Amino acid sequence: MKIAITGGKGGTGKSTISTSLAVELAAGENKVLLVDADVECPDDHIILSTNRKKVQDVCTILPILNQNKCLKCGDCSEICKENAIVFIKDRYPFIVTGQCNGCGACILACSSKALEKGQQEIGAIYQGKSKKSNQISSENLLLIWGEIEIGCEATALVVNATREYAENIASDYDYVLIDTAAGTHCNVISAMIGVDLALAVTEPTPLGKHDLELILQLLQLMEVETQIIVNKSDIGDLNLIDDVSRNKNVPIIQKIPYEREILKKHSRGQPVTHNNIKKLSNAITAKTVGGRH
Repeated sequence: MKIAITGGKGGTGKSTISTSLAVELAAGENKVLLVDADVECPDDHIILSTNRKKVQDVCTILPILNQNKCLKCGDCSEICKENAIVFIKDRYPFIVTGQCNGCGACILACSSKALEKGQQEIGAIYQGKSKKSNQISSENLLLIWGEIEIGCEATALVVNATREYAENIASDYDYVLIDTAAGTHCNVISAMIGVDLALAVTEPTPLGKHDLELILQLLQLMEVETQIIVNKSDIGDLNLIDDVSRNKNVPIIQKIPYEREILKKHSRGQPVTHNNIKKLSNAITAKTVGGRH
């Protein structure tokens, strides 16, 4: 079963819920693969205090200019939708490597074949196991995460590579949890393609409501079954989220309160434990056993 933990707003607690749910599911006999797809700011490995092992570089095409063939026509710059090629009349074009997403359109557009296929490293994939959790066997929970190179814009490519690496070993696991970035942009969409269930994490604030509506609209377009988790459920106006739930016909599966003990464990790099997280884990297990996925 593949489950995305997502939500439009940053700071709602997606990573906290993801890591806690992964630990809870793995506390029994379940084998859980947790994928941190927030490649610009992965933090699940910090929360779980995992060891860190680099398993793969992520590379993409980088056009290389052969000045001896270049006609200084500027066609490559015009076709580049990422504005990764700067062209000034009568001068050779300049390639901004961090902007390039490796699509190769400029190479195809160059009539003089002055652009050739090169390669650049845009990120890396890591994996590790928790060093601090005594609740689970080290064999039951594996964390995989992607990290993009600083200054690189091709986040979706690193997300895709991270997902692909995870897919290659996913058959050995009962659950695959995918912790997405905040927002509704391309790398969030890439992280959620093909999941069985999405858990939209929100908070009971006006901005939480606004961004929840956006992510629910995206998930509806993607035709993904969705349920809502309200984190920090007792610090704002819960009616805001109840209204969205009713209007969108998306159920609230669990509410997690704002408690000092949760904050302490989070700051210590320990998986958060709470009775409501356990109930969430039980509900997901029941859904799987019930044969819906």
